[in-house]
Amino acid sequence: MAGRPTIKDIAEEAGVSVATVDRVLNGRLKVREETARKVSDAAHAIGYHATNLIQQRLRADLPEVRFGFVLQKEKQSFYQAFAQEIEQKVRSATGIRGRAIIKFCHSQSPGEVAEMLTDMRGKADVVAATAVNHHLITDAVRDLKSHGIATFSLLSDFAQGERLQYVGLNNLKVGRIAAWMLATAARKPGKVAIFVGGHRWHGHELRETGFRSYFREFKPQFQVLDTLINLETRQLTYEATLDLLARHTDIVGIYMAGGGMEGAIAALREARPPDHVAMVVNELISDSRRALSDHYATMVVTTPLPQLCTDLVKLMTGAAIGKEPQVPGQHFLEPLLYLPESV
Repeated sequence: MAGRPTIKDIAEEAGVSVATVDRVLNGRLKVREETARKVSDAAHAIGYHATNLIQQRLRADLPEVRFGFVLQKEKQSFYQAFAQEIEQKVRSATGIRGRAIIKFCHSQSPGEVAEMLTDMRGKADVVAATAVNHHLITDAVRDLKSHGIATFSLLSDFAQGERLQYVGLNNLKVGRIAAWMLATAARKPGKVAIFVGGHRWHGHELRETGFRSYFREFKPQFQVLDTLINLETRQLTYEATLDLLARHTDIVGIYMAGGGMEGAIAALREARPPDHVAMVVNELISDSRRALSDHYATMVVTTPLPQLCTDLVKLMTGAAIGKEPQVPGQHFLEPLLYLPESV
């Protein structure tokens, strides 16, 4: 196209009339959202100089929804990717003008999380969080609910009976998948270990339950050791894994039901050759990808963040503007499973 793009060029690109483009640009008459978005996309595609104006016109009459999020571990790559995906999905949400308010907890303290949730009152129209299951957090969710603000639990459930929905993996199922993988990959029956972040992570408890139930049901010849608590910290996991390997020379598998896998991977590299101990960890980040490549990890169970955030924003939008039934429940996503040959 020669010269500067014109309204006529937008109309041709979008497959609409020049009059329709003019109405979108000047806001003279109501245009269907689908048509207006088509005009906006066409303007962006051809490099029209007033694309930003069209986008502003497109969104001016839409309801504003303020999305509040309370996440963990700001410096971890998984949560950084989670926050970026949330922001992108909120920006691109249709039918609303969305704004994401994302806060990170400095610790896993229930009191801090509860305080951050309560602080969302008056700032957010709907809230989602990752948190332990604790009465202080339940009280905070109940308080938000009393002010007409729905709360969604993410990745690990909490405040059952007060939160609106849980969005994440089916953690009982994830635990059974991990058990199947370790039993399949082990060279022979032996001892298997499981790490959880703490006693109040509901998702970790469900993963442990699924893990143990699989071995009881199908592989009783394996011995599942007492559960280890690592507080999802790298150094504690590293030291605990070295101690575990020293005390149990016949261990054949390790399952990291929560975080802290970096420490377990480092310990395995130091104390065992590749493929000697099967290990299942969570989330595909640089450490777990290298561990798969080097055969220190057998499988990585990953949360499909793009799909989770798409579904979450849609559910939260419905709760905020009242277009979806307010029915408490669980919204499960299928995990992504990565093996050494996947990377």
